Amino acid sequence: MAAVTVATSLDSRVTLNSGFEMPLFGLGVYKAASGDNGEAEKAVIHALQYGYRLIDTAEFYSNEADVGRGVKKAGLKREDVFVVSKIWDANGYDYCRKLFNEAFKKMDIGYIDLYLIHSPMGSDNCGTYRAMLDLQKQGLIRSCGVSNYGIQHLEGLKTAGLPTPSVNQIELHPWQHKSEVVKYCRENGIAVMGYSPLAKGQRFSEPILTKLSERYGKTAAQVMIRWSVQKGYITIPKSAKPARIVENAQVFDWSISDADMAVLDKLPQKSCTWDPTTSPWRG
Repeated sequence: MAAVTVATSLDSRVTLNSGFEMPLFGLGVYKAASGDNGEAEKAVIHALQYGYRLIDTAEFYSNEADVGRGVKKAGLKREDVFVVSKIWDANGYDYCRKLFNEAFKKMDIGYIDLYLIHSPMGSDNCGTYRAMLDLQKQGLIRSCGVSNYGIQHLEGLKTAGLPTPSVNQIELHPWQHKSEVVKYCRENGIAVMGYSPLAKGQRFSEPILTKLSERYGKTAAQVMIRWSVQKGYITIPKSAKPARIVENAQVFDWSISDADMAVLDKLPQKSCTWDPTTSPWRG
């Protein structure tokens, strides 16, 4: 099992198998409204100016252009911001090149730090991944990865003779551990990135969170995020509200005890969203 890096600040980083460093904490912008000077753009600016250095978007979110504007307006050097995006449908080499070029123009930030296949449910994962690798060789992408991949999908890429992805982004929170996938990734040098660390707010009233919130003097959201941080996951809580963006990041000067982590680790497992990690490999 590879050593796990635990974030100690907003700028804590992990070195990917591509050789690039990636922040361990960032902002997710799923469902953040798009439009010039809109919600997503403002959220990105606020997060970056507060100290976030990782922004996660996707073709499916329809706000890649907003993220690009936010990155440019935040006043930071481009190399100080790590931007993730994803292609929704893995439908082959040419399709990926086309969709990437559209995203690249929308974002207009010079390069994308990490580009992911959003799920393994497309018709041609291998062709899509090969296109990403060629874009990486051109310097348009710095690292290539996947999202919602189970072990069978990661093994499928390996069997096809393709390089190991830098990152696998999967649903992770106290009610969704995906322990076997996490174990596989860590044994094979794939960084684990967790989405929906707040379980879409569906669990905030759970008695265990109420108890721990009172014990630590923190919000339920902060307890859930801290769980992900202590697990060493790359964590991207989403919010478009400035106060919440700040609150979500206030998880580095305290910790959950081993005993309380053990309680959270024994909670019944239930996804808060879809789960493509269990789908068959389609090649």
